Amino acid sequence: MSKPIRFNAFSMNAATHQSPGLWRHPRNTSSDFNRLSYWTGLARLLERGRFDALFIADVLGVYDVYQGSHDAALRGGVQVPVNDPLLIVPAMAGVTEHLGFGITFSLTYEHPYPFARRMSTLDHLSDGRVGWNIVTGYLDSAARNLGLARQLAHDERYELAEEYLQVLYKLWEKSWDDDAVVRDRARGVFVEPARVHPIGHAGAHFQVPGVHLSEPSPQRTPVLFQAGASARGQRFAATHAECVFISGPTQTVLRSYVDGIRQATREAGRQEGEVLIYAQALLIVGDTREAAQARLDEYRQYVDIEAALALLSGWTGIDFSNLEPDALIEYIENDAGRTALAAFTRSDPNRRWTVREAAEFVSLGGRGPVLLGSPVEIADQLEQWLDATGIDGFNLTYAVVPDDLQAVVDTVVPELQRRGRYRTEYEAGTLRHKLFGRGDRLPAEHAGRLVQI
Repeated sequence: MSKPIRFNAFSMNAATHQSPGLWRHPRNTSSDFNRLSYWTGLARLLERGRFDALFIADVLGVYDVYQGSHDAALRGGVQVPVNDPLLIVPAMAGVTEHLGFGITFSLTYEHPYPFARRMSTLDHLSDGRVGWNIVTGYLDSAARNLGLARQLAHDERYELAEEYLQVLYKLWEKSWDDDAVVRDRARGVFVEPARVHPIGHAGAHFQVPGVHLSEPSPQRTPVLFQAGASARGQRFAATHAECVFISGPTQTVLRSYVDGIRQATREAGRQEGEVLIYAQALLIVGDTREAAQARLDEYRQYVDIEAALALLSGWTGIDFSNLEPDALIEYIENDAGRTALAAFTRSDPNRRWTVREAAEFVSLGGRGPVLLGSPVEIADQLEQWLDATGIDGFNLTYAVVPDDLQAVVDTVVPELQRRGRYRTEYEAGTLRHKLFGRGDRLPAEHAGRLVQI
């Protein structure tokens, strides 16, 4: 039996996420991101399409690498203004029953103790449908605004992340026994004190002696997403991640990431089925291929290349205003997002990218491919990409909201269902159980379950 295809939607609490300039399109409603109705409508649409989750990106800083200024980002609305991704989840959870929510949060700039409570709260309010996309950040602007001269070095951020996860695991998994909350009205006992345990964490970065503030939520630990495909990021994912998000412009790039993640997972002693890998893509759907091409041509009229360069510069840490448009992009080791730069340099030995080509590519849908055609042709391409790269599904971005995702839900999903490659109904239970079919909790052999206090 062919492997099923999975969908997440990839969005951001901002007017512009992965398609700079498209906020100007007359049918695009992304400028309504400040309104709850925008998010509740999107959640209902995705649940109708049986999506696994809405994956919400975030940054805690501005894209100011390009020209050494934030002006281009502000003019183009490049992921700024951007609002907190956590705060929109309860409203979306309230109008859905099954859709999951993968929330990006950078661990570098906040103590784990209050973050643990916020995620437990969201897991309670959503009946166990939240995940956390673990990121360490890549913008120096975020570090400066939080009182630091610059961000930590790339690998140092992962070392910090390792201890951060240890604190969270102790709080989520070990602080409260399953039967700690008794709600015994007759005895007047709400919680049995002997069943709640201080974690006593004393580490290089964090001192957390006490107990978790929240009782165990349906999943205890949220589903763990991770999006780093650097060598260090892959080792981190191999230990912690349950879902990995990758981006790459070609099948060769994606295949190399998948192979690296699978190998690192095996070396960490985990089974291959314990990690799902999603790749970014933008689907442009029309009744015919010609109609889809016409839609893509229409979208290109609204592309903002300078905004795309600001986005690309922020991702990579390279100021592309200093390079000629036809200059080849070279890999430079720095402390920004190494995966983004590698995707356009050394990940695919058969392809070299100029600055102009990379900017044009990311201007629609970011670092993933743009697939276009009729619903049948799109389904063919999705099957081919999934089977050729070894991924498990797609994080679907958009150029125009709601048109692009609505076309997927209304036409592509039914075609994949007809082929037996897409779910027709949700499983009951938490997000983790829907994804893996093995219950609500982390697997017993996962690092989060094995931690000791």
